[in-house]
Amino acid sequence: MAIETATLGGGCFWCTEAVFQELRGVTRVESGYTGGSVPNPTYEQVCEGTTGHAEVVRLEFDNEVVSYREILEIFFTIHDPTTLNRQGNDVGTQYRSVIYYHSPEQHETAKQVIACMASVWDAPIVTELSPAQAYYKAEDYHQNYFRQHPLQGYCAFVVAPKVAKFRKTYADRLNAAGA
Repeated sequence: MAIETATLGGGCFWCTEAVFQELRGVTRVESGYTGGSVPNPTYEQVCEGTTGHAEVVRLEFDNEVVSYREILEIFFTIHDPTTLNRQGNDVGTQYRSVIYYHSPEQHETAKQVIACMASVWDAPIVTELSPAQAYYKAEDYHQNYFRQHPLQGYCAFVVAPKVAKFRKTYADRLNAAGA
């Protein structure tokens, strides 16, 4: 097993977490904050938009089962990388599309994937590409949020359709929990 880390922000972390929890080869998914200037921010501080942090997921994955490139390709299909600081009704810098790379190889792969995805979207991709920074785990109540609250309004109307799209598009890539 060759475990790597990926850190991605694609809007609300509940959506991104829910999808990647079902991807075969992903061994851990954690919601958190990174990219800002305030140490140990709270959800409320991040939501105010004054800390500079993005809501992100930190993935650990077995690159012998799923590659970083595949993770990024999925990332670009589960959120809109063309809207600056926004995903649907979620507006603010904390919802920006961002890839925090952990190595020069991840940086190069991310640049290649962004270039490839540019032809898929009708508008320019605004996904930020930055080196990994200090990461802070989100509060416990944010972890596994969709699994714990599938009928909560936001989950039912925003997260569930993204998960359904992922399941349909990547049915052959689901782990046992998502199958």
